[in-house]
Amino acid sequence: MVTVHVLGKVKHAGVVTLPSDSRVADAIKAAGGVLPGARTGTLNLARKVVDGEQIPVGVRLPTPTPTAPPQPGASVPAGTGPGSGPGALVDLNTATLEQLDQLPGVGPVLAQRIIDYRTQHGPFRSIDQLQEVTGIGARRFADLKPMVRI
Repeated sequence: MVTVHVLGKVKHAGVVTLPSDSRVADAIKAAGGVLPGARTGTLNLARKVVDGEQIPVGVRLPTPTPTAPPQPGASVPAGTGPGSGPGALVDLNTATLEQLDQLPGVGPVLAQRIIDYRTQHGPFRSIDQLQEVTGIGARRFADLKPMVRI
């Protein structure tokens, strides 16, 4: 069995328990289905759910405040930039291509690889899994680790 939190535009948002081979569509159905007029957007309804995950339906989760990229040659003080401040961490399991692209050292190609990895393997279970994405080596991972969450 797996337990997931379905939130957003569903009839009965909350925690649901499902068989371990369940899909996102099953979780939404267990939460009473999508509200009339609501859409699932880019949510992959065929993806298998993972124990402990949160499934946002028809809502946007808070996004980090965008910051201007540093000027060439300028140093970025520790604790500043994307992912700094309370609640500003980028969630690897819900971030859009645009949000991932704002992380330092992550351009649109690498952001797409992260999304592709997430789509192919399901939600990230640990931040360390980010190292399995092609193009993220030890140094880039060390830079990204304090700026992301799951």
